[in-house]
This record gives sequence, C-alpha cells and structure tokens, in this order.
Amino acid sequence: MRVVIAEDNVLLSSGLELLLGTKGFEVAAVATDAPGFLAAVEAHRPDVTIVDVRLPPGFRDEGIRAALQARRDHPALPILVLSQYVEHAYATRLLADTRGGIGYLLKDRVSRVTEFTDALRRVADGGTVMDPEVIAQLLAQGDPVDTLTPREREVLALMAEGLDNTTIAARLFITDNAVHKHIGNIFLKLDLSPEDSGHRRVLAVLAHLRHHGTPRTGDRPAGVQNGDRYRPGSR
Repeated sequence: MRVVIAEDNVLLSSGLELLLGTKGFEVAAVATDAPGFLAAVEAHRPDVTIVDVRLPPGFRDEGIRAALQARRDHPALPILVLSQYVEHAYATRLLADTRGGIGYLLKDRVSRVTEFTDALRRVADGGTVMDPEVIAQLLAQGDPVDTLTPREREVLALMAEGLDNTTIAARLFITDNAVHKHIGNIFLKLDLSPEDSGHRRVLAVLAHLRHHGTPRTGDRPAGVQNGDRYRPGSR
C-alpha cells in the first residue's frame, strides 16, 4: 500500500516512514510543502496520504488546502490529516465530502501504533476516521462573525452596503491602509483563504447577512458587485 506523506518536521516524517515500513506500507514520497505534496501525489498515485495542516511557508493551512486540491485533482483520494491543530473551515469542507476515505487525527492523542495504522488502513479502504476531540471542536464552534472586533464589524457592514475601501475609510475617518488591514483580519477570522481571492469580499458579505438574517431567495446583497458570483448560503 503506497503512502505519500506531507510533513515538514523531519523527525516526525522519518519516524512515520520507519514505522509504516515495518507495518507493510510503502512510503513512496515525503513532501515538506504543499507543492511538493501535490507533485508527489501526481507522480505516485498513492493508495493513501498523510497530511499535516500547517506547512511552509506560512504554517497556517497550506497542508489541508493542498489536501482539498488533491481531492479535486484525484477524486476520492484517501487522506488522513494528522496534525496538532483543528482547522475548522477546511476540516468541515473536507469532512463534508461524502465519498469517504477521510480521516482527521490529532498528533498528541495518537497513543498506540496499531490504532494509527488501523485508522490509516480504514481511510485507504474508503472509511472515515475522526478523533473525538476534532468532532467536539467542530461542533462547538460558533458564528465566526462573533469573533470580529467592533471596528471590523463596522467595516464589514459597510462592505455589505457595497462601499469600496476608499469610501469606507472616509466614512469611518480612518486611512485606506487601516481599512485594508481590517478587511484582511475579517477574511482571516472568517476562514476565507487566499484561494478564494476573487470572491472573499462576496463571501464575507454573505457571512454578515447570515449573521443578521438570511436573505430571501433571489435577493442580491448590496455588497455583491456586477460580475461577482453570488451563491446563496455558500462560504
């Protein structure tokens, strides 16, 4: 059973490679960043992959975004996320895939080798393996709009009115750079990644509208400009 690993910690990746080799797995490649992982998946077409959430260069969500990309490029590619962190937005998106072959385990809660290798085999066979702590954190998360500061909420409300950055700055008596910084923080707190770059403003507005009441079917929010894709209820 061929495995591709995405893990930048050399000690951990070497340990995984040694461990899996003794349990009947063949580690086809170990990647230390997202592009390397995607290239390895393309080259080796593994039976299952192991992916850390945070990879270079940003150490934020590069690994799990690469996992989603790999699933798009290779539908139903089995992926076991093995990380110290629960990345809520992308974890939810990954687990919403009904094709199976998905796992999410926390590194510091894996205590037995046999449990880990059994979980990896279940994922490779199309099953779903979830750490109970991951489930608990996903169920406990609230509305991300609640995490915004009062100023960020003001900026988001003006974005929902369709105002551009310069007009928002004038309305709030702050600089354009301050508006840009607030919007960046809004995107971060709403888990809107750079891969959604063309639509993050739209998605932020939709999050604002959901927080204050879902728009009626067919309504077009003021913050959605001509040419933007409007997908009711999407994130």
